Amino acid sequence: MNRFAIALLAGVAGVSLVSAASAADLIISEPAPAPVGIVDTSGNWDGLFVGAFAGYGWGTLTDEDNYFLAGADTEYEGEGWQAGVAAGYNFTVSEALVAGIVADVAWSDINGENTTDGVEYNTDWTGSVRGRLGIDAGAFLPYVTAGVAFANNTVTDTTNDYSDTQVHTGWTAGAGVEFAVADNISLDVQYRYSDFGSASYDLNGTDYDFALKSHAVTAGVNFRF
Repeated sequence: MNRFAIALLAGVAGVSLVSAASAADLIISEPAPAPVGIVDTSGNWDGLFVGAFAGYGWGTLTDEDNYFLAGADTEYEGEGWQAGVAAGYNFTVSEALVAGIVADVAWSDINGENTTDGVEYNTDWTGSVRGRLGIDAGAFLPYVTAGVAFANNTVTDTTNDYSDTQVHTGWTAGAGVEFAVADNISLDVQYRYSDFGSASYDLNGTDYDFALKSHAVTAGVNFRF
């Protein structure tokens, strides 16, 4: 509950006490109205939800086999925007705990370039299948999440014009919070770290291993059914 709601409730309580002291024989038959702007969703996070999100990502591509001759495990930084959709299902574990599963896929434009070494890479989509565990705090649902992550990435040798695209598979973990703005609509803010693991890229007929990692901060809206 925010400070505004606490102050408002305190004010209502104060007025009620003064009224009771000055008119002890007054019987109030109707309950006081709920504070404006508070959506009570306690125990109402269960069920199917779908949503959309957008955000910003940044990460690194690691040249594990020293293909670009800058030293083994040289990291190349990239960044960019992403936007996607998600779907999942929540269920109450206990009075305060809400568990769930969620899958998402996002268009991505996380790219990096090093003109000195002749390196360019671009991650054009990512996805994940994750578990979630949250705390039912009424209108708020803070949670942690982790699961399997995927990324489609292209590595380009701009000096020799060699290029290959591979799908990485790894893991992701993070945390976020949903807060209700209506009975079936919530806003979701999330941070996740993803280690997509290594993949072998065919550059000029030879396979070279590159590892991919990223961070992402996103905001979205979910609709519950």
